[in-house]
Amino acid sequence: MNNIAKRFEQPRLQALALSAFLACGAPAKAGTFTEALTAGKAEVNMRLRYERVEQNNALKDADGLTLRTRLGYGSADYRGLRAYLEMENTSSLIEDFNSGPGGNGKSSYSVIADPDNSEVNQAYVSYSGIPDAHLKIGRQRMIWDNARFLGNVGWRQNEQTYDAVDFTNTTVPHLSLNYAYIDKVRNIFGADADMSNHLIHASFDGLDFAALTLYGYFLEYNASSGLRANSNRTLGGFIDGDYGAGSTRLLYRAEYARQSDYADGNNAIDADYYHFILGGTAKGISVKFGYELLGADSFSGFETPLATKHAFNGWADIFLNTPVDGLQDRYLSVGGKFKGFKLLGVYHDFRADKGGADYGSEIDLLAIKKFTKHYSAGIKYARYNADDFSVDNDKFWLWAELKF
Repeated sequence: MNNIAKRFEQPRLQALALSAFLACGAPAKAGTFTEALTAGKAEVNMRLRYERVEQNNALKDADGLTLRTRLGYGSADYRGLRAYLEMENTSSLIEDFNSGPGGNGKSSYSVIADPDNSEVNQAYVSYSGIPDAHLKIGRQRMIWDNARFLGNVGWRQNEQTYDAVDFTNTTVPHLSLNYAYIDKVRNIFGADADMSNHLIHASFDGLDFAALTLYGYFLEYNASSGLRANSNRTLGGFIDGDYGAGSTRLLYRAEYARQSDYADGNNAIDADYYHFILGGTAKGISVKFGYELLGADSFSGFETPLATKHAFNGWADIFLNTPVDGLQDRYLSVGGKFKGFKLLGVYHDFRADKGGADYGSEIDLLAIKKFTKHYSAGIKYARYNADDFSVDNDKFWLWAELKF
């Protein structure tokens, strides 16, 4: 508990959120401070997960059984103010794995990136007393769009959260304007990265066939992070939509972004990003063909350091860092429901953007079953077949989760 208290004292924005939580929380339209304290909502989330990793290298095969527990309390509305506090703990029950940087030190094993950890996962105050606007300040979960540029890495037991100010305005019909300033990133290993990030996002959904989005992400690593040279600017946009009637629909997406150096970033940062999807749904079955390009440059290739990267370029996580020669990902996904199970299969073909190397291919399989609104279980498998990049990888997961 002493370590948890110390974590509360460190982030500047988090301290503001805590003081607001203690001073002004409130339930659904509570009229008094006492009502604010007594009519809030408690939340519990627990996920027990087994993970197996086999790699075609000298590392030992990894086995991990971990339990992630979150306990949260959220106030409801009091004169436009709400507050939320959430504690998170990850504990290993079987720990035959390397938990990653600063973790358990078992470097002879393959990595399972779920270190033992206890922390304040979220602590924020929000305000909605201004018409058509919403403000949130403090440590918070942030997921924008498809999480390609800003996400919570929710697949890992310890998710990624942010010390941030997040402001949204919807005064103009169908137009959502969003600005966020991120002061600190709390990553999946329980470590902090000090940053000074400005994120701008505008989305228009007034068209019947698609939503239009433009964005600008200005990421600046502070000197204390040791990553100053990685500071970058990304400007881009996409059109995302569907067309059709009933359950039979055509799906499409077209996205482009350009990344360059920003602040004291290395001036060799200069790469393009493309993402195209064409697919359809019929009788509950969805089929999508996709092409994603993270372009090459002479520094590190197109990077998305704040993304939920596990959701892209294969679940085996081979391409969490973009190769210097870039990455082309051609993929086919087929999903649907059968006897209450959500099923998904994805095939990836990976190639270099520059030089023509054939990196390899991957097959991903998923089945999830919800038993009630509180209980669910799942099974997941990823098989990466290496050609010119990395080594063969097999990963398997089995988990059960409850939410209240």
